[in-house]
Amino acid sequence: MGSLDYVYDTEARDDFVRARTQATLQRVMGALKPHSQELLSLHEVREALRPRGETYRGMQTVEISRIVGSEGRYRDFTKGFLPRHDHLKHRWIRVDKAHLQDIILPPVRLYEIGGLYFVRDGNHRVSVARAQGVGAIDAEVVSLTSQIPLDPGMTRDDLTHAIIAYEKQVFYQQTGFGTLVPDYDLSFTATGRYDEVLHHIQGHKYFINQQRSDEIPFDDALVSWYHTVFRPVIDAIEAERIMNRFPGRTQADLYMWIVKRWHILKDLFGEDVPVTEAARQISLRYGRSLWQRLRALILRRRASARSSAQGRNGPDSEP
Repeated sequence: MGSLDYVYDTEARDDFVRARTQATLQRVMGALKPHSQELLSLHEVREALRPRGETYRGMQTVEISRIVGSEGRYRDFTKGFLPRHDHLKHRWIRVDKAHLQDIILPPVRLYEIGGLYFVRDGNHRVSVARAQGVGAIDAEVVSLTSQIPLDPGMTRDDLTHAIIAYEKQVFYQQTGFGTLVPDYDLSFTATGRYDEVLHHIQGHKYFINQQRSDEIPFDDALVSWYHTVFRPVIDAIEAERIMNRFPGRTQADLYMWIVKRWHILKDLFGEDVPVTEAARQISLRYGRSLWQRLRALILRRRASARSSAQGRNGPDSEP
């Protein structure tokens, strides 16, 4: 190794130590909110957003601050693309050394969705560029179709909330629920629920039409579903006083669970099973007391800490 090469090698090693130290400090500072320091998983985002297609965009210059996730290495780097594990050292140093020597590396490959970018190939190059204060990077980009705008500061929870808000907006616009049922706010804490509600309403409409000579309008079917199907379940939830066993959940969340359980009970024991029995079983089986919730929180924190200390997440054809 020549003297100049030794200097570059030493500087790159020092850069990696600084990046790892910064990653460790961020992990300690964010111990109470570990998800806030995690990269987004492209797989999870695709599952949530369900993009309807993709378009090849070719070569672009992309702001590194808008690269917020990875297809396969999201556990290896922090949200700011700092290396989380020592096993990344060799490749990271090699990429940083090339950067210090002004060696041009191949462009990274990215997916774009909702205005944000996810690394397909080139995680170490993005990490080094960000650590060196580089503002943008050359990339080969494929866009995934999404109508939900995203923000670089989003966590997984933020993404879920954005998707739910969008689904709610679409549902209200399509069905007129806010006008037809002005006194109830239909809210969920999981994605995909508004589509399920729409199927419930359509199923209720079909059932009514089987008993009529003329077809019931959708608006009338929605109001009927609310008063004869949805509202009795909500009344059972309130009668059983089970909401306090499901902190952070909504009445509509429990409606979904209870209705599914109620159908199972009616298949087993007949149509006379009251909805209050389904509500009681859901409460006993899935509801948690205060002590149970505290214990679960402690276990989740420990599991998150163990996950952060684990090794590599899979192969990557870098640098």
